[in-house]
This record gives sequence, C-alpha cells and structure tokens, in this order.
Amino acid sequence: MTAIYIIRHCAARGQEPDAELTEHGKKQAVELAGFLADANINRIVSSPYARAVQSTEPLAEALGIEIETDEHLKERVLSSSDLPDWLEQLKSTFDDHDLALEGGESSQQALDRISQVVDELKNSGCQTAAIVTHGNIMALLLSRYIEGFGFKGWRSLSNPDVFLLNEGPREPECKRLWNKATR
Repeated sequence: MTAIYIIRHCAARGQEPDAELTEHGKKQAVELAGFLADANINRIVSSPYARAVQSTEPLAEALGIEIETDEHLKERVLSSSDLPDWLEQLKSTFDDHDLALEGGESSQQALDRISQVVDELKNSGCQTAAIVTHGNIMALLLSRYIEGFGFKGWRSLSNPDVFLLNEGPREPECKRLWNKATR
C-alpha cells in the first residue's frame, strides 16, 4: 500500500514558474508542515516551480528530508496564446480530454504526465510520499480517482489544498483532507 499526499501549492504572487509565495503563502506553508508533521512522509516530490518548492520547505526541514523536483508535476500549459475566454476554454478541455489548444497540452497529455509520478512512487516501494503541484494538473489527477471531479472540482480547490490517495491491492481511495473553511 502506498499513501500519497497530493498537495496544491500555497498562495503565490503569480503564475510564472519563478513566482514566489506571498507572505500569507509562507504562513500557510508553515501551517501545512504542522498539518502533515505526523503523516510519516518519507519522500517529497515537487514541481520545480518556486511556489511549489517553497510550499513544502518547512515540512522537508521538519522531517529532515530533501525535496525532489520533477518536471512531470509542473503546471499544464493551456495555450501559448492569450485567451480572453480562458475559463471557457479550460472547461472545454475538462469536457474533452483530447482537446489541445494552440501551443497547449491536452488534459489527457497532462494526466498521463502526472500519473507517471504516481506510478513511479507506487512502484518504488515508498510507503508514504507527498507530491506538490498546481491546481489544473492536480484536478486532472484527482478526476482519475474521484468520479465527476473535473472542472467543478478544479474550481473548488484552495491554496493550499491536500488530498490523500491510498493505492493498494484494492480500488484506490482518494479523499480531501484540507478543509479551507476551517483554516
């Protein structure tokens, strides 16, 4: 059995790869470390984007483990073009997983990419891991385990957010642990 904490990064200053956490996001990262301190995490794999790495630095420090970065966890590029109706376009890619906008990645391509990380962790013998990623690609991964998650689920995500995926011999179980209403 492998337990994987799927984490969305804390509040950030922007969407660029080098966008750092806000002051509020830094406080959230410390809160996140406290929340996960007793989870027996022995591996942290993060998107290489600054906001994702910074979101788990306090946890990694508390646990005495290094953060591994993996390009498979970076945010999905919806399109290389400026899309005034980007929200509608994004919804259409959740409805049609094979739809790839100009210069972008289809939902299926992004799902295949992030699923490689989950599969690698499962096959590595790691018992408890955390992956740190971004909302869009996280929602695609969650839709693999939570029926109907999709676009509506993406809209419900918070910064940060935490889900626990238990992969074992039976059907995988995935549930939300982070309750933004109480934080």
